[in-house]
Amino acid sequence: MKIAVVILNWNGKALLQKFLPSIIEHSQEATIYVADNASTDDSIAFVTSNFPEIKIIRNKENGGYAKGYNDALKHLEEDVFCLVNSDIEVTKNWLNPILNTFKTETNTAIIQPKILDYKKKTHFEYAGAAGGFIDKFGYPYCRGRIFDTIEEDKGQYNTNSEIFWASGACFFIRKDVFNTLNGFDESFFAHMEEIDLCWRAFNLGYTTKYISESTVYHVGGATLNTTNPKKTYLNFRNSLATLTKNASGNIFILLFTRLTLDGLAAFKFLIEFKFAHILAILKAHFSFYSRLPKLLKQRKQLQKKTNYYNVKSVVWSYFATKHKRFTNL
Repeated sequence: MKIAVVILNWNGKALLQKFLPSIIEHSQEATIYVADNASTDDSIAFVTSNFPEIKIIRNKENGGYAKGYNDALKHLEEDVFCLVNSDIEVTKNWLNPILNTFKTETNTAIIQPKILDYKKKTHFEYAGAAGGFIDKFGYPYCRGRIFDTIEEDKGQYNTNSEIFWASGACFFIRKDVFNTLNGFDESFFAHMEEIDLCWRAFNLGYTTKYISESTVYHVGGATLNTTNPKKTYLNFRNSLATLTKNASGNIFILLFTRLTLDGLAAFKFLIEFKFAHILAILKAHFSFYSRLPKLLKQRKQLQKKTNYYNVKSVVWSYFATKHKRFTNL
């Protein structure tokens, strides 16, 4: 089974300089690619002169995470794609447990390793922790991270298990499944496109798994940190799009509830004096409304399953009943 480790880059020379060596050292089983999203710095010149063994893919434009990877993966022949952020440090033997799972579990289509925080290596990292889930209204959360509560890794998630979504920070997928799903939804640009992809895979009967024997460390926020209103905008907009496309049931009842909950999120930003984030939520909603006809058309074309959530409302569980750890939900 051949594997391609593909690092998407946009003006990321400093990150490549820091993190490429660990990937090269611990990825002897893989062919390593840097897919460049039309960078204007000298990051690609740096890679070609210092790491000539790495293959370069040059995208014609910066299409974000979604289009960037769609363009980069079109012509690769490997059986498995590993999409890894440029701010990821990998560890010894990180690939073998995942490749073994793909070899022995034919229905497993997508895999995520354990993702710990590079800046605080005893704790899980926000982006994916020990695997993702989603509630009835489309709010994502993780084993090891719910909203801003991040758990220390004490081995509590050291068992391999099925999850609902895998983090795009370090995302493994079979090539044939990626092609069957027509890749990422490029209208997302960045943020939550991996959840949309995993949801579409789930609705077609594929399995997504978390493999605890594989560990990586993620800096997080190296491209767009959590305090940036643009990240708030993309997360709220794309979350609504994901829910509309993929959730079963009466979508208008779901959306009405979801929009009410988003209003509560805006109120929380108000009392925290984060006015730019309130504006970001409003912009996300208006953008969503303008895209709704197209999303409803996509919804009609996509297969759906009913049992996509384990928790009805993670917002209620977290803020009302104070259940802030995955094991307490």
